[in-house]
Formats: sequence, structure tokens, C-alpha cells
Amino acid sequence: MKTLINKTIQSVFLIVTVAFFQSIAAQNDPVRLGFIPLTDCSPIVMAKELGLFKKYGVEVVVTKESSWANVRDKILTGELDGAHCLYSMPFSVYTGVGGKAGSEMMIAMMLNVNGQAITLSNDFCGKVGFKQMNKVTPVVAAKLKAEKEVTFAMTFPGGTHDLWLRNWMSVAGLNQKAVKIITIPPPQMVANMKVGNMDGYCVGEPWGGVAVKQGIGFTQVASQDIWKDHPEKALVVNKEFSAKRRTDLVKVMKAVMEACKWLDVPSNRKKAAAIIGKAPYVNAPADVIEARLMGDYNLGCNQGVEIYDNDYMLFHKGGMVNYPRKSHAIWAMAQYVRFGYLKEAPNYTAIADKLILDDLYKEVAKSMNVKVPNDDMKPFALTMDKTVFDPSNPAAYLKVVKK
Repeated sequence: MKTLINKTIQSVFLIVTVAFFQSIAAQNDPVRLGFIPLTDCSPIVMAKELGLFKKYGVEVVVTKESSWANVRDKILTGELDGAHCLYSMPFSVYTGVGGKAGSEMMIAMMLNVNGQAITLSNDFCGKVGFKQMNKVTPVVAAKLKAEKEVTFAMTFPGGTHDLWLRNWMSVAGLNQKAVKIITIPPPQMVANMKVGNMDGYCVGEPWGGVAVKQGIGFTQVASQDIWKDHPEKALVVNKEFSAKRRTDLVKVMKAVMEACKWLDVPSNRKKAAAIIGKAPYVNAPADVIEARLMGDYNLGCNQGVEIYDNDYMLFHKGGMVNYPRKSHAIWAMAQYVRFGYLKEAPNYTAIADKLILDDLYKEVAKSMNVKVPNDDMKPFALTMDKTVFDPSNPAAYLKVVKK
């Protein structure tokens, strides 16, 4: 009996010891952060390039990823600890729109607002001008009659680009069932339009600006025209990482927060454009990246230049950008109901509470003397369609927009 007890004690001791040293080893592992080649990956890339991760005492490996689906899968499996990510992706995945329902990806903080665009091919040049929403439907209808199919592209079902595209179509009065909507990774958009695989797309910069530079498309509307200061990308992390390596996550967030502040200094944007434009990162012309980072939009199609002076891509804005709001999560999920992705309304509040690490964000913000906005869960209005969204009553909003 004593021998059995001793063996049991030895086995338990061995298991506990192994678990302890595995935990220590995990804490010493570098943090693995992914990004998609887009201008708004800048907070993560510049935190690395400026030495900010080292400043806050955390080793980070930054990797370029091929698609949002790839980012999703790697975060869920733990191959990535976190990534630059579409802010609505965790809600899309959890509700089953863009992944296996119930899969949890955690939002630690927001990275930016604004800076995406609807790009149309030059087939529409001279027929639909900048922000001429009333001309979209008749032109598309004429093309459908002549060619039987019109195709638009976005980057991930239920992702931000999908939502801006569908809201744009709604404002234009375009029947979404009349056109084909496909999924294309961001850096492949321009090449696909060049060979005629789509008539238009919604994606983040610099791929709207690159289409203009290459003379294959033009900017019909920027996403900030649809909703000024809309939420866009977030730092999204693996659930286990957020729980077991909380100290490292805090360090990462502090470094990224400092990078966001740095990026909002206009004189730093030229430097940022030169760095993120390089092949290991976005691999796009630095002049295109810089121009749209500065709010200087060459629209293409002989439309001239549009200057955005207070509603271009922003990364911090005194803390207004980085706070992950539950109201924005609820809005995104309401769009899934609105556009037919979900047959029934999800438990909006419970999902937002589950996936947003707002208490952790508040802790980090306080430690860095960053003001936390007090506007969460208050009604807000979109810019283009003038709809007002009350996060405490999404059903009322849906009755209005689904009429």
C-alpha cells in the first residue's frame, strides 16, 4: 500500500513539475504577432521597428500572413498569439458567419479608424463619380443587362470591408442579391481587378491608392465618408494567451499604444510609409502609402484630389481610437442580421462582454495616462445614410434599415 501511495505521489509531483517548467518556458517564448499587408498594420510594424516592444520588455516576432482566414485559424490554434485583425472578425467567427460558431478570439484594443475605400474598375469611369451614390444602381443595372454579371469583392465574410461594401450598396439602393460578392485577400485585390475578376472592391489602403496609380480603378467613396471615425482594425489575441500570459499582453499593448501615438504625429508618417512599404511588410509604393496616410487622395478617373483633413486614417486621437467599444461590436452583429448572414439576433451583449477585454484595456490606458472615452453604449449615427444606432435596442434599428 505504501509503495502504491509513494508512486502516486511521485507521479503527481512529476506532473506538477513538468507543468511548472512548461509554464516558465512559455513565459520566455517570444510573442508571435501576425499582420496582413495593409497600411493599418502600422502600429504593430512600427512598434517592432521603433524598438518599442523591447522598450517594454517583451520579445515579439512579427509575421506577414496571406489572408484573414489564415489569421483566424492561426489565432484560434495558438500558432499566433495575436494579430492585426478586422475588428468585426471575432464576432463574425463566434456567430458562425466567418468560422466555427462559438470559437473565441479576444479583442485587446483597437488599432485605427477610417482609411478604407470602395474602388471601382475603370469600366465605370465617367459614369459614376466620387460620392455620386445615385448613379451606382443604374450603371450597375446597365452592366448587368449587357454582361449578365457584376462582381464585387471584399476580404472576409462579416469583416469590416464586407460591412462597408454592403452599407455602400444599401445607400446606393443596389439590390445585393443582383450582384456577386466574392472574398479576395487584400494584397490580391489589384491583380484580380487588372485581369477582370471583379468590377469593384472594398479593402484597406494602400490597395485603393495602388489601383489608381496603376490606372485600373478609381476611388468612388472612402469608408470615412460612409461612417466618419468608424472602427477598423484591432489587436486580436488567442484566448489562452490572454489568460496565461497576461503580463506579456500588457507589455505588447503598451508598445502598440505608443506606436499609435507616434503614428498620429504627421511628421512621422513619411517615415512610417517608407518602412511599411518595404517588401517584408506591405510591399507597395511608399508614395501611395504616404499620400493616403496624409489624407491626400488622388481619386483617379480624372476626378482630381480629395483632401481629408480630420477624418483620414487615425491611430490614437487622444485615446478615442484605441478603446474597444461594445457598442461597435453590437452594431457589427446587427449587420449580420440585416444582411441575412444570421436568421435570428444573437445575444449581442453577452458576446460583446465575452470577447472584448475592456477591463484590461482600461488598466493599460490608465498606466499610460490615456483617457478612456465615456461614450460606449451610447447611440451614434453613421455619416452617409444618417441612420442612428442605439446599441441598447438593435431591434429598433433593424426595423428601420430592413424596410
